[in-house]
Parts: sequence; structure tokens; C-alpha cells
Amino acid sequence: MSARLRLLTDRAAVADAPPPVADPPREEPLHDEPGPGAARCLGLYAKLAAGVTVVTARGEDGPLGMTVSAVTSLSARPPLLLACLRDGSRTLAAVRGRRAFAVHLLREEQQDLAGRFASPTTTAAERFAGTDTRQVLGVPVLAGALAWSVCLTEDVRRYGDHHLVVGRVAAVHVGGGRPLLWHDRRFGALTEPVPDAAG
Repeated sequence: MSARLRLLTDRAAVADAPPPVADPPREEPLHDEPGPGAARCLGLYAKLAAGVTVVTARGEDGPLGMTVSAVTSLSARPPLLLACLRDGSRTLAAVRGRRAFAVHLLREEQQDLAGRFASPTTTAAERFAGTDTRQVLGVPVLAGALAWSVCLTEDVRRYGDHHLVVGRVAAVHVGGGRPLLWHDRRFGALTEPVPDAAG
């Protein structure tokens, strides 16, 4: 049999062969489970103790800000912070648009400030009214916080009804005092003394 005839025969055999059987899809039981309802999840999340922060950014018409309890350190080298911001907020839009934001760790005596920046009916102007604010790297920074950092926006990704915002720390100030905490849907404070350590 010539090489040409053998090639044609091989091609015909391939054409007559049944199509390959696809592997059955892998089962993902955790993905298919309906899971607990939102109320039960929120009940779980309420038990997570967290420091209370205010995230600020420069908007088109002036400073913007919101209270955030989901903020954590992400990396020391490079210095990165991670904050979870609610989908649709004007502050999130400014963080994405201006590519910079500030995170303020509040003192235990700043409950009123935290409540003001958390209120959905309070305007941006009302939130900043009476606060001592200065600009650091073009970002509004509130005076009097336990600590603050100005971050350059590295990444923003949506997960569910919030966005994960990763910021590279570009400026930082650490004062002394005690942090304001959020636990079980109410403000709290540490019961043990905290040494002052300005830096």
C-alpha cells in the first residue's frame, strides 16, 4: 500500500470513528448547596469583632467618606491594606476614579463620628461638617483619629454586594489611645489599658 493510499485510509477511519465521549461534569456539592439565608449569615458576621474605620476619598464635588468595619492588613512588603466597600457607594466610585483613599482608625470616643459617616441619610457635606480635615496626597484626612493611612488604589474587585479594595500605603500616622470596636451590631471598647505609642 502506497503512503498516499495509507493516508487516505487513515483519514477515512478517523471520519468514521464515533465522537469522543466528554467527561461527565465534576460535582461541586458546596457550590450546589443553597446555603443559609442572608439573616443567618449576617448573624454570623455580627459576631466578628472589628475596629471601626472611616474611609475617605476626593469626589468630583468635594470630600466623600463612609464608615467601614471590614478593613485589614494584607501585606507588609509591599505595604498593602484591604477594605470592603459597599457596592454603589459614592466613596467607592471616588476610590476607583481618583485611585487614592484614606483609612482612619477611630478612637473609642469617636462613636458620633462613626455614626455620622455610616448614616445613609447624611450628606457628604454633613459628614465632614465641623471636622478638622487636611489634604494628604490629594486625599481628605481627618484629624484626631487613632491612626490613619493614605493609600494608592492597587485593585478593586466585586464580590457579591461589596467590593474588595486593595491599597498601597503611601503615607501613615500612628497616634496613641484606644480603638473604637464594632461587635454584635454595637460599638464597644477594650477593657484593658492600652499604652500610648505614637509613631
